[in-house]
Amino acid sequence: MEKRHLRLFSIGLLLCGGLSASAQETIFDRLEKRQPGEGVVTIHQDARLKNWVGRMRTNSSGAQKPTQKVQGFRVQVFAGNNSQQARTEATQMATKVKELFPDLEVYTQFVSPRWLCRVGDYRSIEEADAVMRQLKETGDFKELSIVRTVIKL
Repeated sequence: MEKRHLRLFSIGLLLCGGLSASAQETIFDRLEKRQPGEGVVTIHQDARLKNWVGRMRTNSSGAQKPTQKVQGFRVQVFAGNNSQQARTEATQMATKVKELFPDLEVYTQFVSPRWLCRVGDYRSIEEADAVMRQLKETGDFKELSIVRTVIKL
C-alpha cells in the first residue's frame, strides 16, 4: 500500500512541477506585455521558435534572462593549474576584464585539472574574435584564445 501512495505522491509532484514550469514567463510574453506609457509590441512567429528560445529566469539583480544554452564560443583569458595561486590569478583576470569592459560576461571556474577565466557568450567565432582583438589591444592579456563551449543565450 505504501508503494501506491509514493507513486501517487510522485505523480502529483511531477504535475505541480509541470504547471509551474508552464506558468513561467517567456521573453515573448514579457515583450508583448502592455505597460502604461509604453508602445505595443506584437510578435508573429512559429510556436517552435517560442519553445526553442526558452523560459525566463530572474538573476540576482532582478533582471530576467533566457535560460537557453547552446554550443558557441568564449574568449579564454587565463588557464592555470589546480593550485590556489591559479585560482587567485583567474579571479584577478576576471576583475581586470570587468574593470576594462564592464558589459562583458566573465566566467571564472574550475574545470579539472585547472582554473579558467573566460569571457562572453558568442554564437559565432567572428564575434568572439572581435572581442579577443579588443582585449589584446589593451596589452593586459597575454594568453588569449577562442574556445568552443556551451554558452548562455
